[in-house]
Amino acid sequence: MTSNQPKPRRGRPPKIARENSDTRALLIRSGVEVLTESGFAAAGIDSILKKVGVPKGSFYHYFKSKEDFGQAVIDNYASYFAAKLDKYLLDESIAPLQRIVKFADGAKRGIVKFEFKRGCLVGNLGQEVAILPDSYRLILQNIFAVWQTKMQACLETAQQQGDIKQNINCIQQAEYFWTGWEGAVMRARLVQSVQPLDLYISTFIASIASN
Repeated sequence: MTSNQPKPRRGRPPKIARENSDTRALLIRSGVEVLTESGFAAAGIDSILKKVGVPKGSFYHYFKSKEDFGQAVIDNYASYFAAKLDKYLLDESIAPLQRIVKFADGAKRGIVKFEFKRGCLVGNLGQEVAILPDSYRLILQNIFAVWQTKMQACLETAQQQGDIKQNINCIQQAEYFWTGWEGAVMRARLVQSVQPLDLYISTFIASIASN
């Protein structure tokens, strides 16, 4: 007997589905650019749509609300930054403390490339927490927790190798690192110089190094 059920189509996925996915990705990418420069409050949906070339009436075809859009942008940035941290902090070809220096060097190149206009998206939103949707608070806390865990692991490796003092609390130092780093990024954008980042990294490492 032969089945009357239609056979699944092979080949490329429907063009419309592919275009929707591409447009959504472009909107998210544009949102990352805007939020790293100006924050959530100043992020106008109109300017983001215009940048991508999407009609205003089509926005809700891709996202349920501005809050939903913001969450997608945050998730995208968090995934990108977590991968960036892994690239630097898991690099076993160099010593753990040097990995942190390399991370900072990469960040300096990025902030100079964009002429000190772009900061840390998560840090920017953290400064606006009083006006953000309630759902964002826990999302941002969880992102910082992930970053702290990655830094903690790097510091623990340094401690095992004798590069930092044995009495250092790596959990506390990992949290302290990100608290100070976000402030240094903000100061660098303010003065349009990487000097605050250099000062912070050198001071942080000097305070924990074993010699």
